[in-house]
Amino acid sequence: MQKTIVITGVNGFVGKHLVNELVDAGHTVVGIGRENEVHEQIADKLAEYALVDLAQEWPALEHEPDAIIHLAGLAAVGPSFDAPQDYINLNSAMVTNMCEHYVKASKKPRIVLISSGAIYDSHQPMPISESGAVSFNSPYAVSKILNENQAAYYNLRGLECVVMRPFNHIGPGQLPGFLVPDLIEKIRARTGDEPITVGNLDTKRDYTDVRDVVSAYRLVATHPETPKELVYNVCSGESLSGKTILSTISSAMGIDEPPIVVDQSLIRPNDAPDIVGNSQQLSQEFGWVKKFSIDQTIHDILA
Repeated sequence: MQKTIVITGVNGFVGKHLVNELVDAGHTVVGIGRENEVHEQIADKLAEYALVDLAQEWPALEHEPDAIIHLAGLAAVGPSFDAPQDYINLNSAMVTNMCEHYVKASKKPRIVLISSGAIYDSHQPMPISESGAVSFNSPYAVSKILNENQAAYYNLRGLECVVMRPFNHIGPGQLPGFLVPDLIEKIRARTGDEPITVGNLDTKRDYTDVRDVVSAYRLVATHPETPKELVYNVCSGESLSGKTILSTISSAMGIDEPPIVVDQSLIRPNDAPDIVGNSQQLSQEFGWVKKFSIDQTIHDILA
């Protein structure tokens, strides 16, 4: 059944992939962003685009949504330490403005709020399920936990809010500032046999292809029945070290693995050695399955 889906933060890395996922499944997509123009990759795929600062207001839309997938927000852990109140204020204001609008509206769409697996306490048994302990370990995490509490509150106000907690996601189009694009950029920039500078590549993380992630968002947003739970993890269920990622990239590029030099300034204090999630709840209720292997993901990023 065709639905009208609103995506906030539509021009971002995940937003562009989500547009493709929804359009390919036959849905009508409305985008919201702060950019003056829609990204060229998705410009001809949107039925409507609203330019607005969601921290100030929710826009009047021509198309009434059946569901909203809320991606917009300040979304990096590291920079949140330098602007803690901005993360808390802006990320919570967007949810308030959106939900207050639909509390008063006659048609109430399903609201899928994108939180993060980064809110989990890393000092607990793995893999981590939705009942795992959370940790207020960064202003970013504080803002996401606040968003989840807002979702619970607005469920009591008559809305249908569902929270998704994606773990690390990677894929084509991801900008520098994350492990995979940074490693690729450093390898391509090196001269001769010189080493590349890295952080701690011994740590292991749960990586999921962004195309698998947006598939999960689509399934939850368009499911004909009300989701049974408030929160769903989105993750691969296995963890890979940075060294494995580097080896996979080198193999895909057809080169020998470059020597490395560890820069201590790139290592976060108290960085957990291993984090892996459990997505059985998502798979059992919605039939979500991970389709992309790490080898395929790296190949597509390089292509």
